[in-house]
Amino acid sequence: MYAFVDRPVSALDPASQLLVWAMRSWVEAVGQKQCPGHAIGAALARRNMLAGLQLFLRMMAVLNRRGLENFEVCRLACNHVSEHEAILLQMIGAARGNHGASLRDTLSLLVDEECVVALFETVLRLGNALDGAGFGTSL
Repeated sequence: MYAFVDRPVSALDPASQLLVWAMRSWVEAVGQKQCPGHAIGAALARRNMLAGLQLFLRMMAVLNRRGLENFEVCRLACNHVSEHEAILLQMIGAARGNHGASLRDTLSLLVDEECVVALFETVLRLGNALDGAGFGTSL
């Protein structure tokens, strides 16, 4: 998490930049009672990440509905990574770096216990979608 928090978004790797934008866009769309999939789908498709769209939406919905705390993200125009954004980036990075045990432990601190396994599998698949889209493992 500390590798991301308070860093300029513009200094992040492309996968992290995309995820921060998607998180912020998801929150904005939900706040405006709009479909978050519609808000981010085209951008993910342009980045060859359409396979990750439903996974990303599921991850955000579980965190929103079953999270143990309210996750706060910055506005789209903000150029710094918030603490909660950094946690999510670290979580997805752990999934991509074969750190399953630490990821499962982290998830148990973020969501209701009955959601941990499903969210774990979703995040692993999201990491695979990023890999399949050609994003390096720098996240």
